[in-house]
Amino acid sequence: MTTWKSFLRALVEPVPDRRPPLADARRPWVRALPFAAVLAMVGSLLPTGIVALTQFYGVSAGLATALAVVQAGALPLALVRPLTAWQLVAPSVVVGAIATHGSAATQPWPWPVTTLLGYLFLMVFLSVRERGRTLLAVWVVTFLGSSLSWTAFSEHFDGSSVVVTALSGVILLLGWSLRGRGEAQRLLAAQEQISETERARRTLLEERTRIARELHDVVAHHMSVIAVQADSAPYRIEGLPEPAVAEFGQIATAARGSLAEMRRLLGVLRAADSEADKAPQPGLNDLPGLLTTVAQAGVRAELDVAAAVRELGPVPEAVGLSAYRIVQEALANVVRHAPGATARVRVAVDGGALTVDVDNDPAPGKARAVEATGSTGHGLTGMRERVRLLAGTLDTGPTADGGYRVAAVLPIDRPAGAADAAPGENTA
Repeated sequence: MTTWKSFLRALVEPVPDRRPPLADARRPWVRALPFAAVLAMVGSLLPTGIVALTQFYGVSAGLATALAVVQAGALPLALVRPLTAWQLVAPSVVVGAIATHGSAATQPWPWPVTTLLGYLFLMVFLSVRERGRTLLAVWVVTFLGSSLSWTAFSEHFDGSSVVVTALSGVILLLGWSLRGRGEAQRLLAAQEQISETERARRTLLEERTRIARELHDVVAHHMSVIAVQADSAPYRIEGLPEPAVAEFGQIATAARGSLAEMRRLLGVLRAADSEADKAPQPGLNDLPGLLTTVAQAGVRAELDVAAAVRELGPVPEAVGLSAYRIVQEALANVVRHAPGATARVRVAVDGGALTVDVDNDPAPGKARAVEATGSTGHGLTGMRERVRLLAGTLDTGPTADGGYRVAAVLPIDRPAGAADAAPGENTA
């Protein structure tokens, strides 16, 4: 009983999706193909069906028109509801078989040519839309109906039922297979998109974690200075009142507490298998050494530090660190994607901000990129995060001659009353 209920349910429950075939195609003419095919089939099957039933099978004009209208007119409905269209066509096939039985012994029976073509065309829409169990149920009904006609009226049986049963099964199976493959490809593309999004998100988090670890050293240095100055103030400054001594003690205690909290936070940010980096964080003074390292990889880099940067005092450590990392990643991308090219690094001061420009020529000759994809995108993510941290701007993109340019503007926070000229870090 359960099997029969499932069988009947498969014949009456269509899929909820009512989009026509090829609705997701990008090109308009591809989306229009199913409508054009249906229009052509209706335009040909409707008049020929009426003529065939009346002239070759002797069916009355009214009944022939009704059968042709139902069988051909159901095809447009098949664009959005193929199972409903089949539910209309299947009874009309039975009525047509009864009406044409014995009328013309030389004509195909119980499948007139127009009925056969329309039915097989309907199978195409069923196969690309309905569930597998529905397709199986439809084919079983087709097989049983054809078998019944062969059993009950074997003297009129001409083999058209075998043709319909075989071709409908092939069409349903082929369409179901192609649809399954298309769905698998769509799911794979969607999964790849999700994976790419997750990779980008993971890369962003990794870059933010790396920046947070580096900034920890910068902030920890200042907090350590505060704690040392507060602890030593009573010994360096004579005659401090007791309230001032107590206040300095509280400042030192708060500074040490902040350092402890920062160390705990850093422990959370650092991966379990990573070790603490005890090397000091680099800055603008380390750019010449960076260019020397890049030269060993085959990239000749030229450093141009504006005089205004040399004449001014040190920039904030976060700004110097970000500038160094931006230059480092930009030159690393040159090594990876334009080996042998010449790069130019310029550091200047403009309107209270440190400007960092790195541009390179295209790779000379037939030099091949070490990495075709991936690394540049991750590097740009880190650059953007560092620039965003300092409320700066970043401009990247190819140049007219085939090279690449990275331009960053890093605002410099200056104490109140400082000179209008923006501070820089001596790179001489």
